[in-house]
Amino acid sequence: MAGKIRVLVAKPGLDGHDRGARIVARGLRDAGMEVVYTGLHQTPEQIVETAIQEDVDVIGLSILSGAHMTLFPRIYELLRGRDADDIIIMGGGTVPDEDIKTLKEMGWAKEIFTPGATLESIVNWITSHIQKTR
Repeated sequence: MAGKIRVLVAKPGLDGHDRGARIVARGLRDAGMEVVYTGLHQTPEQIVETAIQEDVDVIGLSILSGAHMTLFPRIYELLRGRDADDIIIMGGGTVPDEDIKTLKEMGWAKEIFTPGATLESIVNWITSHIQKTR
């Protein structure tokens, strides 16, 4: 594998709870990945700009606000508009199973980790997915 996996962990929208995002960011870092954490209240435009500037492989969105059906598609479309749709979008948070299915089927997200997912499962998914694309 060429270089470390680079992951942007982002908190889009008005959701003000970031404990899970910070735990995941630390877990990815401890697993040897390079992690950029954007902090709270990021717009889709800010997330995409940061992802491109930081040359990340993966954007991990942490969403608890219920706005996932708006934010995921918007970020995906912005990436496509910047010819950066090779950046993988994954997410975590409280997302209903039906919405997870829709997000995956439409290509807006490759994976969604719900509460209770282990850091090991997230690390393993990212590592295996990136190995397939490099």
